[in-house]
Amino acid sequence: MGILLDILLLLVGFAALIKGADWFVDGSAAVARRFHVPGVIIGLTIVAMGTSAPELAVSTSAAIQGSNEIAFSNVAGSNLFNLLMVLGIVAIVRDIPVEKPILKRDYPVNLGVTVMLICFTALPAVFSGDLFSHSMGDEVGKVSRICGILCLVIFVAYIFFLIRDAKKNKTEEEEEETPMPAWKCVVLILVGIGCIVGGGEAVVYGAKNIALAAGMSETLVGLTIVALGTSLPELVTSVVAAKKGQTGMAVGNVIGSNIFNLLLILGVSSTIHPIGVNLASVCDSCILFVVSLVVLLFCLNNKKITRGEGIIMVLIYMADMAFAIVR
Repeated sequence: MGILLDILLLLVGFAALIKGADWFVDGSAAVARRFHVPGVIIGLTIVAMGTSAPELAVSTSAAIQGSNEIAFSNVAGSNLFNLLMVLGIVAIVRDIPVEKPILKRDYPVNLGVTVMLICFTALPAVFSGDLFSHSMGDEVGKVSRICGILCLVIFVAYIFFLIRDAKKNKTEEEEEETPMPAWKCVVLILVGIGCIVGGGEAVVYGAKNIALAAGMSETLVGLTIVALGTSLPELVTSVVAAKKGQTGMAVGNVIGSNIFNLLLILGVSSTIHPIGVNLASVCDSCILFVVSLVVLLFCLNNKKITRGEGIIMVLIYMADMAFAIVR
């Protein structure tokens, strides 16, 4: 009976996360449109922040509860899902043209932060010469408070440059015929945040209990069940944006969400409580870097991601999940 309640709690938590993120995005995007912000910037900031809020809630809750493996693997798993499944499925729906600012400004930030994360977590064990003497579940590194604070500083600087760029490139899009009332924007944002925070607590609690009952490691649960659940807002938002022709928002949402995950979520989580990282998580970080390079090559190919490349990305994700389960 206990396991059924945990599964129900997990499902209710995911539902609250998704609906809360949806309300948060709607309210925030309505406010942003009043300032004539370009779609790609909205995707990189407002939409990315809203769709990354579930990961923030889950990883912060996990850090507070001491479930470090879920906190770290949730971020790595979410970023892999975003790059391969979200962009892959969107590309299958419609070829995705990739705008120059994404390739010149945002993607390099994404790659650089991924490398920084690998360095902070793996280098101590590499220098000690015992990295490969550990089993997959052994702790080999740590995302310290100093690393977390550095991530938050970089995050603030990144947002500052995005805002400055948005001011330089204001659009003159027509206002909605019936703009959303200010009070409704505020209500949607506040209720959305409440659902996100409550849903995050429920997901972590349910996932931990299910992992213990099934004999699964927290790393595997964070990399699969939790990462998939918290990434559903990115998938839904990007697919809907692509169907409406807003491919700039779709790509910006994914890349922006990944940067938010690495800088804001790991930054907040590790500042609250240093996150121990095992060898499996270091392996996932390296896979994330390689996948990021592959997706970058697809983006550079004619400045778009085609349907065929989208299918390849989805297959790569399935292979990686099979590897994680076997591992």
